[in-house]
Amino acid sequence: MEFSEGFLNLVQQQLKSFEDETSLQKLVLYVAQTRDGTNPSLEVVGQWPSLGNALPPVEADPELRSPSPRRRWYPLQEGSILLGVLRAERVRGEQIWPEALDNRLKASAMAFAQCLCLELDRRKLLDQLHQQREQIGLMVHQLRNPLAALRTYAQLLLRKLGPESNHRPLVEGLLSEQAQLNRYLSALDELSQAKLSPKANGPAPLLLPPVLSNESSINIRSLLEPLIDRSAATANLQGRKWVGPSKWPSWTNQSMDANDGLIAEIVANLLENAFRYSSSDSEVGLHLMESGVCVWDGGSPIDLEEREKIFKKGFRGKSTGVVPGSGLGLALGRELAEQLGGNLQLLSAPSKLDSILPKRGNAFVLTLPIKALQEDKD
Repeated sequence: MEFSEGFLNLVQQQLKSFEDETSLQKLVLYVAQTRDGTNPSLEVVGQWPSLGNALPPVEADPELRSPSPRRRWYPLQEGSILLGVLRAERVRGEQIWPEALDNRLKASAMAFAQCLCLELDRRKLLDQLHQQREQIGLMVHQLRNPLAALRTYAQLLLRKLGPESNHRPLVEGLLSEQAQLNRYLSALDELSQAKLSPKANGPAPLLLPPVLSNESSINIRSLLEPLIDRSAATANLQGRKWVGPSKWPSWTNQSMDANDGLIAEIVANLLENAFRYSSSDSEVGLHLMESGVCVWDGGSPIDLEEREKIFKKGFRGKSTGVVPGSGLGLALGRELAEQLGGNLQLLSAPSKLDSILPKRGNAFVLTLPIKALQEDKD
């Protein structure tokens, strides 16, 4: 097992702390290790004084085969499992072990055992993370093949359809969704190859980081229009009414920083929730304002006591029923909105936002610092 530098430094510092014990000649810390299915071996991970030359494992050191009154062994245990051992040697002529020194060595052995348990847990987690990343990489690789095949079939179908065919928008929608899936796969691929960051603080990562384009700027309208097309198709399949935006404010047509593209991710989450959790006979719509975006539905209003709780991670309201979900979408949406300098709130009556909207239902309002976002681009 490869130990972390922090663990090895701690071991050496702890051993060195016995320098004031003039009767001690040597301290050696061994850890039980198994290599290639062989029997466990007690191998050296630290010694004091540090002589530069590595000591052999316990079973390979002939000096240790003979018992000595000036040598003691202190086990490193987790329950009944032996993790290692601390070997203490006193100078020649010193055979009586002071109780204070013995207790101090026992305490050190217990501390070493706890640190070793943490180190083993760290190694186990890193191994699991490595395996998960390899699995993600393999899945991404495997998924690209059927996605490429779907794109090919859709392109062939598009060629066979005449320019006036009513089915062209459906096939073009398939191609658009396939391209978006490819972007998500690229994001997953990047996650599987990323190294762990040493930073403990900072904004939380996106649930599915958007890889929108290679451009440095974006146009919000171009990102929202595919979502509107998708919503219209979903409403058609569900047999409900869809109401798209009646106007496009000027800010939706202006260039913004590509990082602000996560506005579309928030809206996509809100639209998915609206179609998934509102009653099947209620209408759903997207409304654009000078200050942001609203996704609304004409279904039953969310209970008063749940209107703030639904923005907490893992919380799922009564209206979700047996519909599967993680309880993360709204929490993620609010978090991303705040990263942009905006906010995400729920209004119980969409008409409170605009009189043309239904008087009954739910309106999720994404308020954005439009001026600040435009200045960031400039």
